[in-house]
Amino acid sequence: MRPTGAFPSTRMRRMRRDEFSRRLMRENVLTSNDLIYPVFVLDGSARTEGVPSMPGVERVSIDNLLRVADQALALGVPALALFPVIDAAGKTDGAEEAWNPEGLVPRTVQALKARFPELGVITDVALDPYTSHGQDGLIDPADPRGYVMNDETLEALAKQALCHAQAGADVVAPSDMMDGRIGRIRAELDAGGHIHTRILAYSAKYASSFYGPFRDAVGSAGNLGKGNKHTYQMDPANSDEAIREVALDIAEGADMFMVKPGMPYLDIVRRVKRELEVPTYVYQVSGEYAMLKAAAANGWLDERACAMEALLSFKRAGADGILTYYALDAARWLKDGD
Repeated sequence: MRPTGAFPSTRMRRMRRDEFSRRLMRENVLTSNDLIYPVFVLDGSARTEGVPSMPGVERVSIDNLLRVADQALALGVPALALFPVIDAAGKTDGAEEAWNPEGLVPRTVQALKARFPELGVITDVALDPYTSHGQDGLIDPADPRGYVMNDETLEALAKQALCHAQAGADVVAPSDMMDGRIGRIRAELDAGGHIHTRILAYSAKYASSFYGPFRDAVGSAGNLGKGNKHTYQMDPANSDEAIREVALDIAEGADMFMVKPGMPYLDIVRRVKRELEVPTYVYQVSGEYAMLKAAAANGWLDERACAMEALLSFKRAGADGILTYYALDAARWLKDGD
């Protein structure tokens, strides 16, 4: 640390005394450009369903999602991240619906890009919304352990990513944590002529307990049951392993790199940005959002102040972009001069 002056000639509070001087020395600034809005899409029309464990978050049909997208653009939010809610009839052991060109995600992408070509559209690449067992990959039905098969899953993920790119997705975001999936997807996209489709790799995705409300929202919680994802998502105790994971995804051709969850893993965000100097993203996950909502509902926290402080903490740690269910609210607050 550089040496500094001593009190009383140096008074750190001088620059904090007035709003103008606090602004002049502010090191990090949050803007709507930093926000990505995760949305849950349903089949059908004129459908809206609340998510009880995520107050303020709704599952919506494509027609209603177009209204949400219009709001996002008006508020300066640059991109939506799509998560499908698949009916039980569409879930199978082999997750075949994941690469159906007439499926929910391709139709949603096409509708969004037709109406809002300037809006960034990010699609989730993982099999858990489509599998009858709720895991992110394929399982050998003869395996009593239910171990997710890596290399067989890669082929399914490659087909899914290509399907999304063909529909017009700007960014595909593999969140499955299979080994080698970035390289396999990049090869599939390039072979199909989609050299400009970006890959947002969920490189450091931890086997976290903060995902529960999300699984309620997409309807995979019941399928997963008492199962877990510890054999492919990262151990929350590990930090160096995250750097290795990101480095591998850099080598395999990813363009953007995700740390998930957010606030409990600010140290990982910091390390990825500082040590690897790549476009770094963070997901303020459903459990983080639900905790803020619950505390605010009980009058224990000022929701707006705490939500904005949490989002700013991601920027301070080094994140270039933040996936957050607060994206639209935060953009409104920023417009109001927060």
